Amino acid sequence: MTLSDLSIRRPVLATVMTLLLALFGALAFMELPVREYPAIEPPIVAVRTVYPGADAGIMETEVTTILEDSLSGIEGLKTIRSSSREEVSSITLEFHLSRNIDAAANDARDRVARVRRLLPKGIEDPLIAKEDGDANEILFLALLSDRHSELEITDFADRHIKDRLAALPGVSSVYLDGERRYAMRLWLDPDRLAARRLAVEDVELALTGQNVTLPSGRVESDRREFSVRTEGTLRTAEQFNRLIVAYRDGYPVRLEEIGRAELGAEDDRKAVRVNGRRAIGLGVVKHAQANTLEVARAVNRETTALRALLPDGMALLTPWDSSIAIEHSIREVFRAMGLSLLLVVAIIFVFLGHLRATLIPAVVIPAAILGTFVLMYALGFSINMLTLLGFVLTIGLVVDDAIVVLENIYRRIESGERPLEAARAGIREIGFAVMATTLALVAVFLPIVFLPGATGRLFAELAVAVAGSVLISGFIALTLTPAMCARLLRSRGESAHGRAGGLMAAAVQAYRHLLRAFLHAQGTVLASGVVAMALGLALILTLPSELAPFEDTGWFVVHLTAPEGATMRYTDDYTRQMEQLYAPIAEIESTYTVVARGSRPTQVNRAASWTMLKDWDTRTRTQAAILQELEPRLSAITGVNAFAVSPPPFNQDADKPPAQLVIGGASYEALDVAAQRIKDATARSMVLTTFDSDLDMNKPELVVAVNREKAADLGVPIGTVARTLETLLGGLKVTTFIRDGKEYPVIVKIADERRARPADIENLYVGAQTGALIPLANLVTVTESVSPKQLNHYGKLRSVTVSAGIAPGFSLGEALDELERIVRTHLPPGATIRYTGQTQELKESHGRLTVTFLLALAVIYLVLAAQFESFLHPVIILLSVPPAVVGAVVALKATGGTLNIYSQIGLVMLIGLVSKNAILIVEFTNQLRARGAALDTAVVEAAARRLRPILMTTLATLLGALPLALATGAGAAGRRQIGVVVIGGLMLSTALTLFLVPAVYRLLARRVHREAPVRYEPAVPPAADAVSSVADLR
Repeated sequence: MTLSDLSIRRPVLATVMTLLLALFGALAFMELPVREYPAIEPPIVAVRTVYPGADAGIMETEVTTILEDSLSGIEGLKTIRSSSREEVSSITLEFHLSRNIDAAANDARDRVARVRRLLPKGIEDPLIAKEDGDANEILFLALLSDRHSELEITDFADRHIKDRLAALPGVSSVYLDGERRYAMRLWLDPDRLAARRLAVEDVELALTGQNVTLPSGRVESDRREFSVRTEGTLRTAEQFNRLIVAYRDGYPVRLEEIGRAELGAEDDRKAVRVNGRRAIGLGVVKHAQANTLEVARAVNRETTALRALLPDGMALLTPWDSSIAIEHSIREVFRAMGLSLLLVVAIIFVFLGHLRATLIPAVVIPAAILGTFVLMYALGFSINMLTLLGFVLTIGLVVDDAIVVLENIYRRIESGERPLEAARAGIREIGFAVMATTLALVAVFLPIVFLPGATGRLFAELAVAVAGSVLISGFIALTLTPAMCARLLRSRGESAHGRAGGLMAAAVQAYRHLLRAFLHAQGTVLASGVVAMALGLALILTLPSELAPFEDTGWFVVHLTAPEGATMRYTDDYTRQMEQLYAPIAEIESTYTVVARGSRPTQVNRAASWTMLKDWDTRTRTQAAILQELEPRLSAITGVNAFAVSPPPFNQDADKPPAQLVIGGASYEALDVAAQRIKDATARSMVLTTFDSDLDMNKPELVVAVNREKAADLGVPIGTVARTLETLLGGLKVTTFIRDGKEYPVIVKIADERRARPADIENLYVGAQTGALIPLANLVTVTESVSPKQLNHYGKLRSVTVSAGIAPGFSLGEALDELERIVRTHLPPGATIRYTGQTQELKESHGRLTVTFLLALAVIYLVLAAQFESFLHPVIILLSVPPAVVGAVVALKATGGTLNIYSQIGLVMLIGLVSKNAILIVEFTNQLRARGAALDTAVVEAAARRLRPILMTTLATLLGALPLALATGAGAAGRRQIGVVVIGGLMLSTALTLFLVPAVYRLLARRVHREAPVRYEPAVPPAADAVSSVADLR
């Protein structure tokens, strides 16, 4: 007894099995995490080393190269990149996805420990950390006030907001941006110091010796004990000003006589503005596996509570929130799922014309989707844009098997059989075809699951979602569907065709006549099909390619880079000019601008502005149209390089334009020359726009050369010269002070106006070992020079990364081809080209997905061969694939689509989708021939008999994909691409399959007949059906 027979005999058992699947699926759904995309971030280990006082060249040769040589042999290492800049060496180790991150980090620590003794003395211990590629800022908050200073705002944020937000579930960290932390600033006057015969060391000694609090024992009596604490701390600017630094000629010299102390900011080389107003920013970083939407909601709830605690005149805003686009995208996908469900059920009702009959396949949809959640939970998957996209597609697919079973059973009921007998005979007749179509579609997605790299990890969850839903729907179609048919359908009396019955009958009759005519001219039909497919397939070579289509995410980032050596004021002035460009754009909701990005040292020549757009429903222009208006205005700003970047697909780096190449292997001088020539050529290109490079050899610097002989003669150690300059020019944290229970630094420095020119260095004095003051003009020579700001390696080779924006109307693939052509024209001798960022993913994904497409064809061929016990039947069935590819490519071309990850996955899906129709025709033709029907009779009657279920399942799939093809809002571009591919491919393939498959079957009939023995006990066809079939063929 088969499972289908058991389900017909015991319908409660079939119902309970389905309900259990749905119940456990609902429980799994509530536990699944929600993300924008699956976790595809590779294991990354970062090694950061600080060498105080070292320039980029020293960091490269004495630190970075030594560490790279040791780290490059770690198991599973994919790429090694490094940057050497002033005082800091950063090495990034990216591993293959299969490498365990903890083991990789331990190996990195071991390799660093081996060469630690080879690093220079005075270097800080290298910091090895696992870098969380998915732990990014999900939103920015901003605290601003017209009544409070930035010092007060920072202090309030530090004391009352930061820690409360950091304690929320899913929050990894919260950092302040543009902060002004309290510090006691001691501004020294070099002339006054010299007049009182004081050196910087004297001030430092006075501060460290007199600003102390120490325990001093205890005092005991017979009954009481007191601890003794010597209070010597300085707390106010007045106390610091009254500090006695030294005695000269018997008189005390106080700090106020050689400078001034004031309460100020520890660092003022950074600024944040929100909508043009100065503010203090707070960046909220989530844990890698945390639910972005839940974290953002928790932060917003806490923000609402915090607003009640704000002092009068202070406001807490959320100028940038990336979760809005994610939430909108997911909401739109759920809306598409609902619309797809309604459309699919409606088309079933139109064909069947009866609510009870419509209910039978309709129950499969929620049961199959809910059941798939169990599989996703077991595999550790998440609910994300791609799994939801898969579910939208499956709404039209999961009813296919149930429709085929229902239609076959009801056809037998219309022919006079009782529902119970019709269910048993109908499922035996169609059961093999249902299993074949189900396994064929599942087999298509198996290669996707085993795709290597980020592409495989990205689409594995979509593949499992679709394959799992189809597998469960096939199970329900073989169990619950025949059981419901046997109990719910009625004998005759109730037309399953409803109002569409007459039209369907006429369509079937017309199709019979057309098919017979085509069979008599099958040579012409086949030749025309081959020509049409060849022309269509040639179109695929003309499709532009990209990693993913441009998405309207509702926000973008504008980057601004001033020339090397520009001050923060220079950068800030141009940033304000950039912000003024936003005013005419009515679609902009808010801006969050950071001037002087980075840390140690702060990159004062760089700025970035995160720009939020208004809701998709309230604006008439797309993000692409807004950027197309803004880009020329940004390019017109002279004196800086400004460009806008939309969020790249799949959480990739948004700091550079999308088209990127790495040039490596030559000297930095040759690379710099090549980068300049590439920049000039890019400016003349019609395909590329904004150019950017991470190599700049022209950072201005002052070189202080100490005359060692004079220094020795005068008793001035070279270290004293260096420390004096570090203190007076850089600002040295000498000691600390307490304010309101928190500790803050005391920083010694000379006033800004006394260090505005290179000549000011020579006007400083240093203390000799004899106690005398020596002017630096007698010891040093100051010369202007240039040096590299940052020296990069890629794969241990000296390198430069060049990147360019994409002009409107061109794709990433076209831009990459253009950039690669330009780079190869100006490539230095001995240099190589490597792909990185989006371009690397583009190259890797296209190659892998091409292999996946071919592998899917091979897998489905083998599965069908095993099922049909024939090596020729699968060939006939797979002839429906080329028309599908042609239809998909034509649809993409007509709608301005591209060849990208979404459209390529759609092409892979089409292999399984279009094969189902051919399987129905071939399988029923075999059944009729096994019953003794003539070849032409079997071919025509099988195709005609299966026309209605083919049209029903095809229309169900088409209508299920229609909301995707018409998608709008956040994340709509990718959904549209896959929807267009499915609709275009399925429409053309279905139209041609109805004629091409019978014609090829007839052509190969003898060969097929020899290789296809009967594998089953054929069901006895209804008498009325058999008579009508013969009559129709006469």
